[in-house]
Amino acid sequence: MKKWRLVAVAAMAAMTMAACGSSAEETTAAATEAAEEAADAESAETEAAAEAEAADGATWIFGGTGPTTGDTAIYGNAVKNGAQIAVDEINEAGGINGYQIQWLFEDDEAGTETAVNAYNALKDQGIQAFIGTTTSGSCMAVVAETETDNMFQITPSGTTADITIPDNVWRMCFSDPAQGTKSAEFIDTHELATKIGVIYDSSDTYSTGIYENFAAEAQARGLEIVATEAFTSENKTDFRTQLQKIQDAGAELVFLPFYYTEASLVLRQANEMGYAPKFFGCDGMDGILTLPDFDTSLAEGLMLLTPFAADATDDLTVNFVTKYQEQFGEVPNQFAADAYDCVYVMKQAIEAAGATPDMSVSDLCDAMCAEMVNVSYDGLTGAGIQFTEDGEPNKDPKAVVIENGAYVLMD
Repeated sequence: MKKWRLVAVAAMAAMTMAACGSSAEETTAAATEAAEEAADAESAETEAAAEAEAADGATWIFGGTGPTTGDTAIYGNAVKNGAQIAVDEINEAGGINGYQIQWLFEDDEAGTETAVNAYNALKDQGIQAFIGTTTSGSCMAVVAETETDNMFQITPSGTTADITIPDNVWRMCFSDPAQGTKSAEFIDTHELATKIGVIYDSSDTYSTGIYENFAAEAQARGLEIVATEAFTSENKTDFRTQLQKIQDAGAELVFLPFYYTEASLVLRQANEMGYAPKFFGCDGMDGILTLPDFDTSLAEGLMLLTPFAADATDDLTVNFVTKYQEQFGEVPNQFAADAYDCVYVMKQAIEAAGATPDMSVSDLCDAMCAEMVNVSYDGLTGAGIQFTEDGEPNKDPKAVVIENGAYVLMD
């Protein structure tokens, strides 16, 4: 309401009171009350106009973090790029509940302190929901922050079991226990070996968690682990001693539940020793084919558990792989696929909740979390993906084998 209208309202009130024979004091009081009422009306009108204006230009702001530099940059860049493709598709189709998405990503260098700093940088930019972080250690550090903020969080690839304990946190990938159990199950049902050797990183929660559950399931299935060898972050360049002990024990298959950088050294050193067992890894192995200066022929026959196979022939996978190759010049890995699915699952939860960008971060989180248990999503990493109240996805794993320098889906 413009200022001249306030004056007019007050004047009319005063004239009315005077005409009715009211005293000067009454007339003044009436005029003041009328002016206050008019001011309140103006304030409400201005606030409504501001809200309308904000809504007209509002966008969803999603943020993510992961390593885009350093030894595990393959993972973080894949998450950043996979989510970007999903965001672009959704925006082209009209957005979420009529609002476009802005996608922001920060490098966390796969560190705990840097991950918290990266998350805080995204908060300063106004994110409303968080996809990340990419690696388990940094994800655990950020979980404490998002729980305090009641910020919706879904990790594409943080596998440590405790990540999803807070009510605001969800997971798209398999947890460490699930990977260990499913790996032993796959090896058994496909009769890949009966005598197994294991090398794992005892200083890493990711590797240790997978190994412990693998060992338990292997024992339950009658698979014999003939040798178990460990290494630490302080000693991860020479695996000849571990390999020799496993070879001497007669292992037909070696299980490698750790990241591709160290795995590439294991494969090279086994080749130099003339030791050629079957090798089987988990999601941390994904990326080995794009590791700089690695002879990919050494990975021939390597198997790994994964929720995504880039050579699948369904329309969704073909379209995603084509777009990814056109935009980023390489074949996407499962980290890219999981991030892509994260965006679409968030879209489904937001739409089901009828949410809008003007909601507070906390209210949006509560609305989305209430709908996550009702999600049923057909994505790149599984069909009919649903989520438990514990934040875990329910989907079937796949396994791929490297043939001629490419991942090939195993039956």
